[in-house]
Amino acid sequence: MTNSNQFSDTGPDQIYQKNLKNNQFELPKCTSCAKFHFFPRVVCPHCGSFELEWQPVSGKGEVYSTTTVRRKPERGGNYNVCLVTLEEGPRMMSRVDGVDSEIVSIGDQVIANIINDDNNSYVVFTPLKGA
Repeated sequence: MTNSNQFSDTGPDQIYQKNLKNNQFELPKCTSCAKFHFFPRVVCPHCGSFELEWQPVSGKGEVYSTTTVRRKPERGGNYNVCLVTLEEGPRMMSRVDGVDSEIVSIGDQVIANIINDDNNSYVVFTPLKGA
């Protein structure tokens, strides 16, 4: 059986991307168990409910895990890849920009920034000022 929403232009991935293009960082939140989740999907991974609402998130988070991907300077240099635990609970894979990739540490407080680049929209993090 094929899910007709699988290829819909209003599926969870498309809603997430549309929100980012509008500079809105929103994630699905289950109305049954009250938990947010990432990556966007049509069913709550916590309780199995289909009752989801898109709600804004603060963008505040904490680095859970981090690594440096090494590249030659002529290819853009090193960059950070990390898992960030959002204040609302879910974890996202992203990167921390604005600081040397090697000084990003587990426990660092970060804030989300939406990047709209050509046809791509995505979330990166920067260190939270004063943290």
